[in-house]
Amino acid sequence: MVLKEKMSAGNATLIRFASVVSVIVALLLIGVKSWVWTLTGSLSVLASMVDSLLDGAASLINMLAIRYSQKSADSEHPFGHGKAEYLAGLGQALFIAGSALFIIMQALGRFADPQPLESTGFSIGVMVFAVFVTAGLVIFQRKVVARTGSMAIKADSLHYASDLFTNLGTVLALVLAWMGWSGLDPFIAILIALVVLFNAWQIAYDSVQFLLDCHLSPEVEEQISRLAMKHHGVEGVHDIRTRRSGQTQIIQLHLEMQGSMLLAESHRVAKEVEADIHNAIPAADIIIHQDPVEGDE
Repeated sequence: MVLKEKMSAGNATLIRFASVVSVIVALLLIGVKSWVWTLTGSLSVLASMVDSLLDGAASLINMLAIRYSQKSADSEHPFGHGKAEYLAGLGQALFIAGSALFIIMQALGRFADPQPLESTGFSIGVMVFAVFVTAGLVIFQRKVVARTGSMAIKADSLHYASDLFTNLGTVLALVLAWMGWSGLDPFIAILIALVVLFNAWQIAYDSVQFLLDCHLSPEVEEQISRLAMKHHGVEGVHDIRTRRSGQTQIIQLHLEMQGSMLLAESHRVAKEVEADIHNAIPAADIIIHQDPVEGDE
């Protein structure tokens, strides 16, 4: 149990740190892209800047939601506040979809009223810098997700991954404008918007699934059954039910035991099964029910 608490505390700290880093990166990218847009007038740069503005707003909301989700359980929320992470994911999806629609509207307007772009090698260099900064953030976030499984950080990572495509598309638009192909700028902006919309859908879908208490992966449930069955006295496992609430993975299962087994002995076996599952899934909240084999209808 102490190990579980230490790992949970470490994951919580890492998730909070990752949320702060994403806000700082968003502010940096907003400043850089605003500067480049004033120099070039590129619609692709504007689209990328607006995307970063919404990224920054979404990351700020994400940071606040993460802090709320890590509050301890109370009398009104006995399972904690972990689902706030998924509400944050839905909020991010709305922000991202809004930015994509804004980009498409601006691109359609540019088709009707084409404008020349002022592209320089300096502007391209600044946007390449934005690409590397965004890529570094995405790599860091994915490591955090791999360690913690945080849906809020996963959503943040997905929208910064879409921002990475946005930045690459912007660099391409500036290079083409430098070569005299500025008319492709709105086409690239629309392609960027479609990528952003796809990522918004991914984030929204995953968030809704967890809000609806989607079960953990079949591999995890199979692992739970396997851990239980290796204990002497356990003759079967059934009714495994799992779900996730923030960092907590809630697990319920029934152990089948001989009806002649003493209550104290069946309790000891159940505690051993619980300990094994905790070792494999440290952030688990486990409920085990013992069923007698004889006379089981």
